[in-house]
Amino acid sequence: MMANRLRTLLTMLGIIIGITSVVLLLAVGDSMKRFIAKELEQLGTNMLFISPGGDRAQQQRMRTGAAPALTMADAAALNELPSLAGAAPVLQGGFNLAVGNESASKTVHGVSTAMFKIRGWKIDQGNVFSDADVRAAARMVVIGHKIADQFFYKTDPLGKYIRIENVSFQVVGVLYGEGKQVDGGDLADYVLVPITAAAANLVRLPFPGNVHYVVAQGKSGGNLQDAIQDINETLRDRHHIKYEQPDDFRIDNLASFAETAQKISTGLAALLGLIGAISLIVGGIGIMNIMLVSVTERTREIGIRMAIGAKPRDVLWQFLTEAVVICLVGGLFGIVLASGAAAAITATGKFDVFITLQAVLVACGFSSLVGVFFGFYPARRASKLLPVDCLRYE
Repeated sequence: MMANRLRTLLTMLGIIIGITSVVLLLAVGDSMKRFIAKELEQLGTNMLFISPGGDRAQQQRMRTGAAPALTMADAAALNELPSLAGAAPVLQGGFNLAVGNESASKTVHGVSTAMFKIRGWKIDQGNVFSDADVRAAARMVVIGHKIADQFFYKTDPLGKYIRIENVSFQVVGVLYGEGKQVDGGDLADYVLVPITAAAANLVRLPFPGNVHYVVAQGKSGGNLQDAIQDINETLRDRHHIKYEQPDDFRIDNLASFAETAQKISTGLAALLGLIGAISLIVGGIGIMNIMLVSVTERTREIGIRMAIGAKPRDVLWQFLTEAVVICLVGGLFGIVLASGAAAAITATGKFDVFITLQAVLVACGFSSLVGVFFGFYPARRASKLLPVDCLRYE
């Protein structure tokens, strides 16, 4: 190996690339799983989203005077269920926001005070509007950091006014944090007003008291399926839905989304590892080819060793050891390169990639197996050579 450094390095190169791919892709897959789990944890996996259904039966109930959609009263009834920690109605829509000459189109959410507790929203500056403000339909607004920076750059937004569709709302608080929410919006880009103020000044629905959807939270440690069953029975009873009729609402369980997301991320992680393994196998084939060439070139050496007493198994172990050493050394270089690439990705600040001990052990074990598997045939071929034929070889 030392006498043929260039050939050894070229042989090792395939393993280095393969191990780098395996370790880095396994790390990316693992980091992706942790990122998804973290995002879902922030959203809350015991959350339930109840929205009105769009089936034909709903239109029939509208004609008969039955409840056509979700209402504020439905949310209040759900809030009394013992299996729920709370339930809060939501009205939302896209509206034009303006402060002075600055304007932008944003989604405005009309919510109750219970929504802040259910969704775990915290206030960075100021306060949230109170239950009394909701009852009075007070024109108050809580905004995210991006909204505050856009309309009140380097100034204190508290006490200032934002015009929403030319209706003035006073800023009473600024939300803490940022990040994607389950509805696809960014927390730092949220605009929250009392739901009664939204109904009175912004959102126009055909039936007074209707809401777009209701957010509910199951009690900590409780069975979420029991909560779903309670919601289903309560709403069917309130909407006068007969036994044979379908629901006119839909309940989305965030826990099922979380489970699906985890399965997808696990599958993607396995796929990334498989792609890395394929590149490692290609490197192993390169080792086998080089070792076969090495056996041919070192035929006289093999003959001399066997003539002075070496047994076939000694020759077998010699060539097999060379293959394993090449793989292990290449594996170490690959781990170093993968660690550098992971650090470079993490340094961008967009995605954290960490090399785990499990990935390193898998890579080392796999590189050893590749060395044994692809080195065995050339080593066995070398051990089967006859000393007389080897010494005659030119």
